[in-house]
Amino acid sequence: MQVAIDFGLTNVDVVAMQNADARQIAQMAMIPSQRKVDVAQVRRALAALNREAGDFERICVTGGQHRRLPDQIDGTPVVKVGEIEAIGFGGLHLARREMPDLSEALIVSAGSGTAMIAVRNGSAQHVTGSAVGGGTLLGLCKLLIGTTDPHEINRLALAGDSNKVDITLIEATGGAIGRLPADANAVNFGRAATLEWADVAREDMAAGVAVLVGQVIAIIAINAARAERLEQIVVVGHLVDLACMRRVLDTVAGYYGARIMIPSLPGYATAIGALLH
Repeated sequence: MQVAIDFGLTNVDVVAMQNADARQIAQMAMIPSQRKVDVAQVRRALAALNREAGDFERICVTGGQHRRLPDQIDGTPVVKVGEIEAIGFGGLHLARREMPDLSEALIVSAGSGTAMIAVRNGSAQHVTGSAVGGGTLLGLCKLLIGTTDPHEINRLALAGDSNKVDITLIEATGGAIGRLPADANAVNFGRAATLEWADVAREDMAAGVAVLVGQVIAIIAINAARAERLEQIVVVGHLVDLACMRRVLDTVAGYYGARIMIPSLPGYATAIGALLH
């Protein structure tokens, strides 16, 4: 049995598999990140599976400062995998479970921040990214509605109306523009600068933040995919565990006729990719 640990800024993901072709996921877990990568954190991650280092043939690590780890722990080899390769190959593998003929794609890792990786011809290359991601969602919601609980944010955002905080196209220009309908937003949080901003519901505030974050990721991904001449966009990372984010990505993809898919187990793509690579 082999295990992979992805040290993220927000979460640490752990995946154990029977073999390295990712056909049999034996165990997986997610624990909060302590933003520290050392042997103690490896043990903490393995403990989330009720396992020890000696239970595995090898421990694959990626993310964070994983290269500071020793080459073995309790006699078990520690294999260090670059995060770009782990994201790219993990994302493509998960997508191919649903689209077997997929050979290349733009893999978008929506974690605390957002990285975009072009995977083709057996290689993975960083294309672009954004400092806007899940950390932005949590940070803005902490400031605006007093919570960093992703489940609460998701619930509130799904119940809210982002146009209560945004200015729409029909207000800004009088109607639709190109493929964008009249009720699409023209200015994120534009109402905050107007006299209309008063007693905004938490639900609407959460919806506005979700739209802002999701739109930034989707627009950059669509432009990056087209620049790289890649038809398929695959979004992974724990941010898209949230239905409110999936809704925004689907909406933006519909506006621009883009192909954006979210595979199953998106939050574990990087850990899976570390094992595959």
